[in-house]
Amino acid sequence: MMSEKNFGMIFNIQKFSINDGPGIRTVVFFKGCPLKCTWCANPESQEPRLQILWDEKKCLHCNTCVMSCPTLAVKNFDGEIKINHKVCSGAGVCSERGICIERCPGHALKPEGERKTVAEIMKIVLQDLPFYEESGGGVTLSGGEATMQPEFAIELLKALKAEKIHTAIETTGFTSPAIFERVTKYLDLLLFDIKHWDEEKHKEKTGVSNIPILRNMKYAIDIGKEVLPRLPVIPGCNDSIDDAKGFVRRLNEVGAKRVQLLPFHQFGQNKYGMLGRDYEFADVKGLHPEDLEDFRKIFLAAGLDAFF
Repeated sequence: MMSEKNFGMIFNIQKFSINDGPGIRTVVFFKGCPLKCTWCANPESQEPRLQILWDEKKCLHCNTCVMSCPTLAVKNFDGEIKINHKVCSGAGVCSERGICIERCPGHALKPEGERKTVAEIMKIVLQDLPFYEESGGGVTLSGGEATMQPEFAIELLKALKAEKIHTAIETTGFTSPAIFERVTKYLDLLLFDIKHWDEEKHKEKTGVSNIPILRNMKYAIDIGKEVLPRLPVIPGCNDSIDDAKGFVRRLNEVGAKRVQLLPFHQFGQNKYGMLGRDYEFADVKGLHPEDLEDFRKIFLAAGLDAFF
């Protein structure tokens, strides 16, 4: 039975996705991530709490938001609106939508993150049940990292399985074995990111060790779950031939037979400005599959099915 009191912090629900598992899918994006990858395409997903984004293009520079904020979290620095999210009480706390958002005449502010119940999400998900059935699709939990909200994720997965809906997760795999095992029980497919093969470089680039990630990946493969390791290939981070050889070793250690290569792109760049953050990869060109053929050949030579 679904609990109406259990809320999850969700920042997007995307319908008719075809890139997040088999068939036509609905993707539920959970807010909060233990990794802090500097190339992240969804930087608004990293913080577990609600955040307010500022769109400079819509801003009238009237300072209404600055004057409205009851916690003095909104400031104007040389024409740029900066929001201290550690001080901000968040929309839904100071008012239903946030006083600064409500009073902004240019609609330049918007909340990122919303508390939702399982019942609310299921109402949206079930609208497309015929599409899942016809295409072999289902629902994918993404983020952020859904295992940061384990009780809510499990409750949602149970509701999906009760409707016989195929379940998948896009995961960093960085969580405790106990939580991972509980969540994995209700999953049909794990789309499992692997950011770097070297532990120290993984810590440097993401802020956390890769040891729990590899351990959890091996567990899922060992118990017979369908697991697709996915490797975001980032210029200057993990894109060398030596890196490819290192990834091959790690994938062999966990028993993986395939890997999806995800060439670097800059799709999330504008979000950094809206969050008042610098984007480390602003001047870095995106990669294309043809740029990574030599990289891919290392996996193929080792007997791994590597594809884009």
